[in-house]
Amino acid sequence: MNFRRLVFLGFCLVWISARAAQLVVGDAVPTFSAKDQHGQGFNFTNGVKFLLVATEMACAKSANQKLAEQGAGFLEKHQAAYVLDIHSMPSIARVFTLPKMRKYPQRIVLVETAETLAAFPMQPGRVTVLALTSAGRIRKIGYWDPAREPVTGCLQ
Repeated sequence: MNFRRLVFLGFCLVWISARAAQLVVGDAVPTFSAKDQHGQGFNFTNGVKFLLVATEMACAKSANQKLAEQGAGFLEKHQAAYVLDIHSMPSIARVFTLPKMRKYPQRIVLVETAETLAAFPMQPGRVTVLALTSAGRIRKIGYWDPAREPVTGCLQ
């Protein structure tokens, strides 16, 4: 019985510490570097007003389609960056997925480590949208459902 309590207490502490580390309004977004679907380097800088973060492939496919419909330059016009978490994607899937991603007109920043986005708030089936100040602090946290909502609504 004591072992079960100890395991439960350990689980609770891990859960609480993970929740405590999540980014909130007013926090500075941690700096990170990654490459886009063309292999070009990306460094998160304070010039970005909106950071769109997708962590699920089904949601990302909808987001890619909606962003592509807006045409080339849409994200740049809105000073936005689109980040896709691919750390859990198997290598064989990348062989087929990355060439498809290269056809999209928007830049897709590909994050390959779980730690990079661990502190970012997420909701299942949605893209996290962080509205940022000029100093790189979170002004607002929103969630975009690309399957049901226009992209223009999340960039305000």
